[in-house]
Amino acid sequence: MAYKFEVYKDKAGEFRFRFKASNGETMFGSEGYKAKASAMSAIESIKKNAPGADIDDGT
Repeated sequence: MAYKFEVYKDKAGEFRFRFKASNGETMFGSEGYKAKASAMSAIESIKKNAPGADIDDGT
C-alpha cells in the first residue's frame, strides 16, 4: 500500500480528507469543506507545494 489521500463526508455533511501512510495510519486530516471541489483543490495544493515545506520547530 502506498501513501494516499482519502476523501470522505463527515457527519455534518462536509467534505474532508485524511492523508494515510503506507501502513494505513492516518498522518493528518483536513478541515471541513462545503464543496468536494474545494477539498480536492486543497489536496492538489498540498501535492504541489509541500515537497519544499520548511519545518518550524518551536520547542
